[in-house]
Amino acid sequence: MSHDPSRPFRALGRKSIRPSLVPRDLMAEEDLAGVWTAQVITLLPQAFPGVLGESLTGRALQEGLWALRTLDLREYGEGRHRNVDDTPAGGGAGMVLRADVGARALSEAVSRARGDVPRILLSPRGRRMDQAMVRDLAHRDGVILFCGRFEGVDERLIEQFQLNEVSLGDFVMTGGEIAAQALIDATVRLMPRVLGNQHSAEEESFSSGLLEYPQYTKPAVWEGRAIPEVLLSGHHAKITAWRQAEAERLTKERRPDLWRDHLARLGRPEEDREL
Repeated sequence: MSHDPSRPFRALGRKSIRPSLVPRDLMAEEDLAGVWTAQVITLLPQAFPGVLGESLTGRALQEGLWALRTLDLREYGEGRHRNVDDTPAGGGAGMVLRADVGARALSEAVSRARGDVPRILLSPRGRRMDQAMVRDLAHRDGVILFCGRFEGVDERLIEQFQLNEVSLGDFVMTGGEIAAQALIDATVRLMPRVLGNQHSAEEESFSSGLLEYPQYTKPAVWEGRAIPEVLLSGHHAKITAWRQAEAERLTKERRPDLWRDHLARLGRPEEDREL
């Protein structure tokens, strides 16, 4: 089933699909060339771009540094009412997204993708999203994101399209749209020219495997609390050492899992005993 030509895709960013007599596949190939593109399959296309249309990611979207397309899953539904789900086989509560409906939307997205474009299902049972994951995605040519809903997605769809399941964290939400926006935001900001100062991304939490050190700015004293003197000393070596020590302290206190991984990378796993 192809997309209804009377209801065009929502495409955001400088590079977008426009009404034309030119065959759509040829137009898609031209528009996608060289631009990192997120294609989002969702029952809530109106939720996009959402926060992605604001601030740095929004400016980058307008400047064509990346592109966003939403595919309304309802448009691929069954029958006059465009049904997308049905009761779970074997019984149980809730509804399950149908494999045949999801396949139509995914086939459309895959046909438009160019280059190395991973396929991801936002799901609470997936691998937890982390900085290494989004850093990898930022070096690909784009991503296809399928936003889960209801009780889940027919397992056969996951197998057929080899979807990688990704979770925002160890909790359950009503759908994958918020997780999709979080993943896109975290990925896009790593792209050249998006942040403006690429060193910011290199020094943030998780970039070195540690949480970020505390930050301060004016006034020098606020509510009786002063900025640590070392940060006002102008001694760059001491400032660097202080920041490293604080990053290690915070990571050890708040994220012992990250701290253990950090020690393992340094070849000092025996220090785990201190935790």
